[in-house]
Formats: sequence, structure tokens, C-alpha cells
Amino acid sequence: MSAATPVAAAGLRRRRWYAQLWVHVLAAMVIGVLVGHFRPDVGAAMQPFGDAFIKAIRMLIAPIIFCTVVNGIAHMADMAKVGRVAIKALLYFEAVTTLALVIGLAVVNLWQPGAGMNVDVASINASVVEPYVKQTAAVGFVPFLLNIIPQTFVGAFAEGNILQVLFLSVMCGFALIWLGERAKPLTEVIDVAGKMIFGIVQMVMWAAPIGAFGAIAFTIGKFGLGSLASLGKLLGGFYVTCLIFIAVVLGPISAFGGFSLWKLIRYIRDELLVCIATTSSETVLPRMLVKLEALGCERSIVGLVIPTGYSFNLDGTCLYLATAAVFLAQATNTHLDIGQQVGLLLILLLTSKGAAGIAGAAFVVLAATLAATGTIPVTSVALVLGIHRLMSQGLTPTNLLGNAVATIIIARWENALDTEVMHRVLDGEEPAV
Repeated sequence: MSAATPVAAAGLRRRRWYAQLWVHVLAAMVIGVLVGHFRPDVGAAMQPFGDAFIKAIRMLIAPIIFCTVVNGIAHMADMAKVGRVAIKALLYFEAVTTLALVIGLAVVNLWQPGAGMNVDVASINASVVEPYVKQTAAVGFVPFLLNIIPQTFVGAFAEGNILQVLFLSVMCGFALIWLGERAKPLTEVIDVAGKMIFGIVQMVMWAAPIGAFGAIAFTIGKFGLGSLASLGKLLGGFYVTCLIFIAVVLGPISAFGGFSLWKLIRYIRDELLVCIATTSSETVLPRMLVKLEALGCERSIVGLVIPTGYSFNLDGTCLYLATAAVFLAQATNTHLDIGQQVGLLLILLLTSKGAAGIAGAAFVVLAATLAATGTIPVTSVALVLGIHRLMSQGLTPTNLLGNAVATIIIARWENALDTEVMHRVLDGEEPAV
């Protein structure tokens, strides 16, 4: 069982409650809401703080994934195990995301947030969604497969495409296994490089409260609390749907895996709050790699499952797609019978997996799904454009929690989980250095 890196473990040591990151982030979010509400012009001007934090983290994601995955596979020295872990992960991802889509469709049909809106499609300004509709050609199974292969080796790192970096990392890991003892010096260099990058992550995370403040102040300042009221039924229904999924699906899975979901949420509360504030789960990917390894999951499992889950296990995104698609049908008085909703479910199973590397992925996939159905007007996506960021504050933490649960379950499935360490850490003890 691999222990957490010294730098990583140092960042996980217990501090007094008022000195913990989640307290600082939560306080910054409250201040951001107040500034955005009472001084919307000032709040909207705070966007650079949030953007700068997100960019600072994103610049580290590609090298972190590369170092973690290559090092993990090289030390695993078993290509059959890598393939076995990948197959188990994909089977798990497909099963859970299918459940997410089913729950999303069920709740939105019961809640009916779009009923009675009677929106005239002809009155919608299609130009505001045109940039997103143009990108729908890049969504699909074949473009998705082709997008896994980067144009150049360096290009994958330059673009920050997680799936492409993961593809290269796995290939490099296999190559190092074939080289055997000759690869040991390079493996040690990659290991040291990974520790250096994690050290940079620790420095950048000190700015998390500032980034959270800027992102929340911008959201409230630009869209206002009024946007919560105008489409409050949709937003409220979506947040409830996320909670239902967490309780009904992730809760039993966690119990079956032998750990408490509530304790896991408490353990990764820093990362969940940063996700909610920045509406980006990428901002905490490096920290999740550290925390799950410190929780007792084998490094090679964490390095493979988490990056793969960021493309294939987007539970919150699936809930969003199902909810938004049926909401738009209800709002535009587009009747969807059971057969059409089953067809929508099958389309979503494909399109929800095919947007890795596309900016505004969830919104683009929504537009692509509507185009594929040919029933719900594509231009109707303009109705949710204004609150997409607010809905993202529900879907991103759901994505993050889903991937954390998946990593623990697959690690246990592979007998690569130290359950004693997991229970001690979830009960509040310090991770082992």
C-alpha cells in the first residue's frame, strides 16, 4: 500500500476549525454573496479572481495526471491489472450514470418545472446560443474516440485535455514496464517531479478562498438573486434531484462498500465547497488524488479511476441533462411519450460521454441531445443559458462525490484498499505520513 507523499500528507494535517480551508472558503463565499447582492457592479468585477484561481489549478492538472498515472502503472508492473481496473471502472461508470439519467427523468416528470410556461419558440433569440450549437458537431461517439488521440505528444498537455493526457500516460506507463530495470532512473525522476507539482498545488490552494469569493461574487453580481426566483422551480427541483441521487444511489453503494457516505462528505468538504464556488471540479482534481490515496486507496487505482471518471462518470451532469431536456420540452409544450423519453435516455447515454475537452461541455451536450432527438426545439436551450452556472453549482459537487465513491469502490473491488486506514481517516484521525 502506497502512502501519501510527504508534501501531500503535510497538506492534510488537522488544524483548529477556524484555520481549516473549508471555513475560509465558506466565509469567502458568504462575503461574495453579500458583495454580489448589495454591490452587483463590484461583484461582477470580481470575476478575474475566480478565473485566475481556476487557471492556476488547470495548468497543473496535466502534469499531475501524467506523473501520477505513469508512476502508478510503472510500479504496478502488471499490464493485465491495468486493463482489469479500466474495465471494472467503465462498467461501474456506465451503471451509475444510467441510474442518474433514470432518476433525473423520473423527478423532472413528477416535479414538472416547465409546465404552464407556454414558451413560444419563435420568440426566442437563437443568436445567443449559436456558439454552443455550432460545437454540437464535435459531440458523438466517433468524434469522442478520435479526440482521445492528441495531434501531438505536447499538444495534449498544451490543451489540458484530461482524456488525451490519460491516454499518453497509460502508454508511457506500459513502455516503462517493458523497459524493466532500465526505466528505473526515469521513474524516479517522474516520482520527484510529481512531488514537486503537488508542492505547487499546496501553494495555489492558499488562494482558494480568494478564488471562491471572486467566483461567487461574479455569479450573484451578474445574474442576481432574482434569477433564482424566475426559474426557482427548475433550480430547486434540480438541487433536490441531486440530493435524491446522492441519498438513493451513492448512499447504498457506500454502505455496500463498507464506509459512511456522510463521513466521506465531511472528509472532502474543502473540495466540495471549492467546487460549488468555482462550478468546476477540475480545480480540486489534484487534491482529490492526494486525499483518496491518503484514505487508503492504492496510488495506481486513484491515478487511473479519478481522471477517467472526469470524462465517463459525470453523475451530476447526467442529472442536469435529463432534467434540462425534459424541462425544455415542458416549457415549449412539446409532448414526450414514454417511448420518446426512453429514446432520449439512450441518446443521453451516448452524448453524456462524448463531450470531454469541449468548452461548456454540459450545455453543448444538451444542445446536441436536443438536435439528435429532433423533437425538442434546439433554440429552447436559451431558456436555461442564464441559470446554467447556477445549476452547475449543483452538478459539479455531485460529479466530484460520485468519483470519490467510485474510486473507493473500485479500489476495494481490486483488493487495493486499506480499510483500516480508511476508517481511521474517515473517523477524523490524521492520514499516515
